[in-house]
Amino acid sequence: MTLSVIGSGFGRTGTMSLKAALEELGFGPCHHMEEVLGHPDQVPHWQAVAAGRPVDWNVVFAGYCSQVDWPGAHVWRELADAFPDAKVVHSLRPEASWWNSFSNTIGKLMAGSADMPTPPHVEAMMEAAMEMIGRQTFAGEFADRERALAAYRLRTEQVRAAVPPERLLVFDVAEGWEPLCRFLGAPTPAGPFPHLNTLPEFWELVGGAPH
Repeated sequence: MTLSVIGSGFGRTGTMSLKAALEELGFGPCHHMEEVLGHPDQVPHWQAVAAGRPVDWNVVFAGYCSQVDWPGAHVWRELADAFPDAKVVHSLRPEASWWNSFSNTIGKLMAGSADMPTPPHVEAMMEAAMEMIGRQTFAGEFADRERALAAYRLRTEQVRAAVPPERLLVFDVAEGWEPLCRFLGAPTPAGPFPHLNTLPEFWELVGGAPH
C-alpha cells in the first residue's frame, strides 16, 4: 500500500472530517494525528522528522492509503516527491473561522501541554509537534493571531506554487462531496459529508483541556 492522497492543509481545517470522507470513498486507512496518539510506535518517526533526520516515508505511512492533518501535513513537499502519483488535497476554511478553532484547540494545547498529565508517548509527540508546528511552521508565534494567519496564508501560497493544478484540490469541507469526488474520480455517497472533531471532541481525544 502507498499513499494516493496527500493532505497539505493545517490542522483545524476539517481534517478529521476529511479523513472520514476519504475512508468512506475507499482511500483508507487515512493517517491523521489521531493515528499517532493511538499508536505509540509511530512517535519515533516524527521525533526524527522534528530533529531533521531522514526517514523512510514508505515505513512511516505503511498500511495507509491517504494522509491528512499534522504531523503529515508538515512534510507535504517531501510526501509529494516520495509519492509522485498521489493527488494533493489542500484543506482550508475562512481565516477567522480557522483562527478561532486553532487558537482554542491546537494553539491552546501547545501553550499548556507542559502542565498536562499525559502518557509518555503523547508527551513525546507533543514535544515533536511543538518543534514542527510551533517553531518551524509558526516561528514560535502561534499565539499571535496575525502571525499565525500569515503562516496559514503562506502555506496555501506554497502549495499552489509547488503542485501542478491538475494534481491539486484546494478544498473547504463545507463544499461537501462533489468537488472531492470529482477530483478523486470517486462516486458520490448518498449520505451527508462527515462533520467530526468539534471543540469538545478535540479535547476528549487529547485527554482534556489544560488548566
